[in-house]
Amino acid sequence: MRTLLVISALLLLSGCAGLLLPHPDPNQAWIDLATGQDDTLHAVEVDDRAWADKRYFEVSPGSHELTVRYLFPVTPSNIGPVSEPLWRDCQLNVKFKDFSAGQRYQLEAGSIGFRPWAKLYDEQRNLVSKGLPAGCQRT
Repeated sequence: MRTLLVISALLLLSGCAGLLLPHPDPNQAWIDLATGQDDTLHAVEVDDRAWADKRYFEVSPGSHELTVRYLFPVTPSNIGPVSEPLWRDCQLNVKFKDFSAGQRYQLEAGSIGFRPWAKLYDEQRNLVSKGLPAGCQRT
């Protein structure tokens, strides 16, 4: 019975290991992605090149443009006489010219009605850049 319990625990831990984020490279800037409870934010591109992991960005120091995909619901009160939310799928571009090695940034997204927004903060929670919408569609 103990053997079965140990094997089960090891399998559970190995399955969760795939969900862990890699350790940040101290020679790079790390960008965490944050959204609200009902929406999702995915990393898509860095400088017009596809980014492999949807959960974060890691970039060299200097200037970069980040592209994110933001999916969010528009509540029925903002739409009219409907009972279910309308889902929007948008891309936003965030440019920042001064990413610093070893620093962590946070990219947050949200919406006001149909309009998405994105804001980039440094470690001290200073707003360092705002995103611009690059197109939306209904889902």
